[in-house]
Amino acid sequence: MITRNGDVVAFLEQAIARHIGSESRYQFWFEGKTKFAWHDDCLVVGVPNRFYLEYLEKKFGAAVCAAATDVLGHVVPVRFHIDAELFQADRRSQVEELKPATGKAAVSPPHPANDVEEPSAAMVKPHKRTRRWHRLADFIVGPCNRLAHAAAVSVVELPCQGANPLVIHGPVGTGKTHLLEGVHAGLRKGHPDWRIVSVPAEEFTNRFVQAVRLGKLTNFRKHFRECEVLLVDDLHFLAGKQKTEEEFLHTFDALQAEGKQVVITCDCHPRLADEFSPELADRLLGGAIWGLLPPDDDTRLALLRARSAATEPAVPDDVLRFLASQLRGNVRELEGALCSVRHSARVAEKPMSVEMAKEVLGDLLRHAVRVVALADIDRAVCRVLRLDTGALQSKERAWAVSHPRMLAMFLARKHTRAAHSEIGRHFGGRNHSTVVAAEKKVRRWLTEDGELTLGPQRLRVRQLVDLIERELQR
Repeated sequence: MITRNGDVVAFLEQAIARHIGSESRYQFWFEGKTKFAWHDDCLVVGVPNRFYLEYLEKKFGAAVCAAATDVLGHVVPVRFHIDAELFQADRRSQVEELKPATGKAAVSPPHPANDVEEPSAAMVKPHKRTRRWHRLADFIVGPCNRLAHAAAVSVVELPCQGANPLVIHGPVGTGKTHLLEGVHAGLRKGHPDWRIVSVPAEEFTNRFVQAVRLGKLTNFRKHFRECEVLLVDDLHFLAGKQKTEEEFLHTFDALQAEGKQVVITCDCHPRLADEFSPELADRLLGGAIWGLLPPDDDTRLALLRARSAATEPAVPDDVLRFLASQLRGNVRELEGALCSVRHSARVAEKPMSVEMAKEVLGDLLRHAVRVVALADIDRAVCRVLRLDTGALQSKERAWAVSHPRMLAMFLARKHTRAAHSEIGRHFGGRNHSTVVAAEKKVRRWLTEDGELTLGPQRLRVRQLVDLIERELQR
């Protein structure tokens, strides 16, 4: 049984959180609601009911499998099943939730209106739990995140007196949730009498749907609108959920009218989020917007040193330098690599070394994306699409050139730290707004799984991006 080894379970939980995107998401869907067991070389995940079984298997099954493979060092099959103890606990929780003050079971609540999206899984009231919030003091500051960190600190020092809302955006694993939790922890310490509500957008959605289903919208609105500070993580989860987005917009307006502080994180600049309604995008653009980038060389090394010092045994500095120089992904990738090296050293009972790191992280190192320049992206696009050198810098506006140029601009924003203006200058002296529009259009193509006509061929945009990124790795 895997439950005999607390270390393995802890490593597995951390790995799952990395693979599904955030610790808060893990806590909402897994913590207290799942059990991990090991039977016949298969990881068995116990869940409380069929809704959880079907949802977790479909939504997170691949992530759990990848996490188990990371921790145990080989491919691990995963099976979900309904656990009797969790099932009984879930039933008791739902019965208690539906009991009015008299103690008798309540009448079954009405179904939500047709234009309200259905819940994505069983709506179980989140368990109360104590947790350790990230602190701003523990955040590793570097050129890639300095301004966003300073904005978060300013909210803690002068809440409700600066830009409102504060919007922090960036790719997965760059520290958005850490900053949001740091704001929460700092405000709780400085203003212990305030009501501070911190919630992932996914939980906001599920609570809203549950409130509609149970006829408790008044309580829902009181909870989210009668607070001094509202912190919402991963706001992009609301995209496409019209009723939930409208409810959030009304909540946002109510808080702003009272001068209350709102802090939000999302995966891209609000101007590029096509899925947001114009009204919501407009509200977000009215505040301060700061972006986060993947960590640069110095920040990666500083982060690894900090994580190494926080847990025994410390990892040798030459190993940390090796990891910082070879891994150029996000923060979770670095933390996962550090965890893997430590775990392997403990299991093998060998000292940690660069040679061990190379052996343990072989696959990860082979797939690490090297730092690329604008010229690299230019060459890769031209090679894959068989364009002449310099074609992307020309004034040509035909689709055969303009669409590849848009792809190049999108990939330049994704794989380099170049500003919009710098990218525009490289690709034929285009202006800032042209690059923004190109990035936005390619995002929409990817979201809609669109195709492009290039000569005699029609190719999926997702396939083209993959081919170009493969070329970049050569």
